[in-house]
Amino acid sequence: MSSASYLTVKALTKYIKRKFDADPHLREVYVKGELSNVKIHQSGHIYFTLKDDGARIAATMFKTAATKLAFEPKEGMQVFIRGDVNVYEGYGTYQLYAQEMQPDGIGSLFVAFNQLKEQLQKEGLFKSEWKQSIPKFPEKIGVLTSTTGAAIRDICTTLKRRYPLAEILIYPTLVQGAQAAPNIVQNIQRANQDATCEVLIVGRGGGSIEDLWAFNEEIVARAIFDSRIPIISAVGHETDTTIADYVSDLRAPTPTAAAEMAVPDQAELYQRVLSQKSQLHQMVRSQLMAERQRLNKLQQSYPLSMPERLYRPFTERLAQLESGLQTAMQVDLMKKNAQLQQLHSTVVQHSPKKALAFHQRELEARMQQLTRATTYYVAKQQQQFEATIRTLEALNPLSILTRGFTVAYKDQHMIKSSTEVQKQDQLTLTFHDGKVVAEVKDILPKNEGESL
Repeated sequence: MSSASYLTVKALTKYIKRKFDADPHLREVYVKGELSNVKIHQSGHIYFTLKDDGARIAATMFKTAATKLAFEPKEGMQVFIRGDVNVYEGYGTYQLYAQEMQPDGIGSLFVAFNQLKEQLQKEGLFKSEWKQSIPKFPEKIGVLTSTTGAAIRDICTTLKRRYPLAEILIYPTLVQGAQAAPNIVQNIQRANQDATCEVLIVGRGGGSIEDLWAFNEEIVARAIFDSRIPIISAVGHETDTTIADYVSDLRAPTPTAAAEMAVPDQAELYQRVLSQKSQLHQMVRSQLMAERQRLNKLQQSYPLSMPERLYRPFTERLAQLESGLQTAMQVDLMKKNAQLQQLHSTVVQHSPKKALAFHQRELEARMQQLTRATTYYVAKQQQQFEATIRTLEALNPLSILTRGFTVAYKDQHMIKSSTEVQKQDQLTLTFHDGKVVAEVKDILPKNEGESL
């Protein structure tokens, strides 16, 4: 056979490729298997091998199809692939060109959810130490949700019912679709720039995982984490959990629950105020009763019941001091007179004229000494007397009469209670400047709770 009868490698490969292209069964194939040797090129293309227990086939997913994946293909993952089989002429090999890829047994969105959750958890975005506390009495609350859904109505109704003092600032936000995630991020950043809200409620009503997917986007999670304003996530119903729930400062199962967590209940606050008011009144009443008992005890004490016995010792001491002063002055005067008489007798014996002059000088000197001594003694005794009087007045329980109080007596007996008198009894009322005789016209009992 001549050399012209031999095909070139390129021609043979082209022939085989045409056979592949002409086969309708290879234009759109559905195949499942395990991913192996997965390589994600910087260009965006994905190269991998799809295998099972009996065979393997090289596969490629170009960037246009790879960008539509909601998850990241990884080694060992079981997948379903839709694509076509063709020949790569440069190597003379056939391979599978994937157009779509879905995880085997679970949805791609669920895989993407778990992958992002694991990534952010490793970075520490879910740790409690980063959670900000929700203010107890916020004045302004920001709400990021759709203005057309039921969530905004439930949130606003609950906030106004529970705590009408708070002002609600609404940031209209897309919560579903391709532009939802960027719009959520934009409004979170805008609220932080405004710096007027004390807490943000971010969420929407329930739905499928596709409907809630904006709250599973990485950019939304990082925007929530970076927010300086505490955020309460309110996405879907109780069974729906998103990445936003994990990274938020507080997770609410529903939009209504988020509103309840954001503000206190004014009815509960009112009941708490009433309870504290009642406790305060009870404390005041108890203190007042204790002080009244203390006053009654003081009124029945020994000094107030028999005041004259309290100052009697001081009166006796005062009398003793006065008597002692008079006796001392008389003794001193008698001594001085005796000295003068003796001196006069001595002078007269020598010279009457000189004796008279000497006597006159001596008498004047003695009189001056006597005057100074008497004045000093009287002043000293007067000081002691005044000090004793001041002490007596300080201890005198009747000194309260000068402040407007009176003491009532009946037949020389001090009256301590209204039960000790009867109508038409004659009472003697002692004031600080005198006494008044009065007749009892009526006896009024003390009312419950009446102050003194």
